[in-house]
Amino acid sequence: MRLPLLALLARGPAHGYELKQDLEQLLGAEYPQPNVGQIYVTLGRLEKSGLIEGEEVAQSSRPNKKVYRLTDAGREALQVWFEETSDEPRVRDDFFMKLALAPRTGLADQIALINKQRRQYLNTMRNLSKLAAADNRENPIAHLLVEGAILHLQADLDWLERCQEELE
Repeated sequence: MRLPLLALLARGPAHGYELKQDLEQLLGAEYPQPNVGQIYVTLGRLEKSGLIEGEEVAQSSRPNKKVYRLTDAGREALQVWFEETSDEPRVRDDFFMKLALAPRTGLADQIALINKQRRQYLNTMRNLSKLAAADNRENPIAHLLVEGAILHLQADLDWLERCQEELE
């Protein structure tokens, strides 16, 4: 959440609720939305670390609001983030840990675990496909997010088939 908030502040100053709205508009309803409290906690941490500065702005009929702006250090951190590649192989997968440990515990059958996980992936894929169809590409970023999730699920389903072939 830290770096996406910095990226949103690169456009210009904003307060926490504006940043939440920007995220929702950009990513669409398909993306799990952070609550505004989480955003404000993150903004506080970013301010303490010197990546953003906050300024109280008086409002006539409401309590003051705090508007945040990116500092030079924040812009630098953001530049580093954009330069980095994302190399996160899923070797710490909760399902795989269950699959690996099931025979040692005697509490679960590996093939039953695979079948249950497959059903879950298929249900999730069906729901995402409905979202993709309803989306009509009005929000290209949200559409790409859903499309990417569907492709990842397809790869996960292929991997489950491979696991089952190996274990049977």
